[in-house]
Amino acid sequence: MIDRVRGTVLGVAAGDALGAGGAGEWTDDTAQTAALLRVVVTGADLRTPAALDAVASGFAEWYAGDPSDAGRQTHAILGALSPHPTAAEMTAAARAYLERTGRAGGNGSLMRTAPVALAHRGDPTVIVAAAVAVSELTHADPRAGEACALWSLAIDHALTHASMPDLRDLLVHLPGAARDFWRERVDEAERFDSSRLRPNGYVVTALQAAWSAVCRTPADSSDPLARGIEAAIAIGDDTDTIAAIAGALLGARWGASAVPTAWRRSLHGWPDLTGDELADLAERSLRAGRPA
Repeated sequence: MIDRVRGTVLGVAAGDALGAGGAGEWTDDTAQTAALLRVVVTGADLRTPAALDAVASGFAEWYAGDPSDAGRQTHAILGALSPHPTAAEMTAAARAYLERTGRAGGNGSLMRTAPVALAHRGDPTVIVAAAVAVSELTHADPRAGEACALWSLAIDHALTHASMPDLRDLLVHLPGAARDFWRERVDEAERFDSSRLRPNGYVVTALQAAWSAVCRTPADSSDPLARGIEAAIAIGDDTDTIAAIAGALLGARWGASAVPTAWRRSLHGWPDLTGDELADLAERSLRAGRPA
């Protein structure tokens, strides 16, 4: 379990950094994942106002550093807030963005959702509620919350069972109205040529692209994590985010030991962490006390 927990966040960071084409430096995908992870290691219940306030504070702290890689939607929402927003204020800003633009389904909450599975391992009901609540801080489109819930459930399955899930089996935990929609999207992801999965800035297509890369990577290959991340990057368009999303699930299945050493050693980024230090944070989540 320790190896898979560490692998979950190293998979995010490795996919992010490789997809961005940099020398091991991760981008906003992993930075926001780290902000969420820092709350998870306190043992907080991510559904509570206090925990969500802490997550919002972490996102605001990252944004205060004037990151050049913030997504358009996240930039618009965080930029409209005070330096120390509450979760309620951030969620309200996200809803206002949706009302103003009619479009709030970017992939920016899906890319950071992995720590939700670490926070509430083995409890699908809580995972769904927490994933939606964290997503809604910046992404008010219900599809974004559903995608985060489904992917967090998939990561939880991989952590618990050391196997890849069939995403369709997890749909029972989503609201009834969402199940048919996502069943069709999963079927498409497994059937479509990768050229039909770009552009992938929309959260639904982003999940499809990541799942396409994961499920088409042979489990019996010598390096399934590396091959899966490379397949995600090869899909094109938003390569760092798609590879980060895929990397989370691949890491949860195959563990930190499957991350190539050269990749792991070069990883670094906000908030002044190395890849190993990010993985140490994730490991601490195993010892964090959880609410009864």
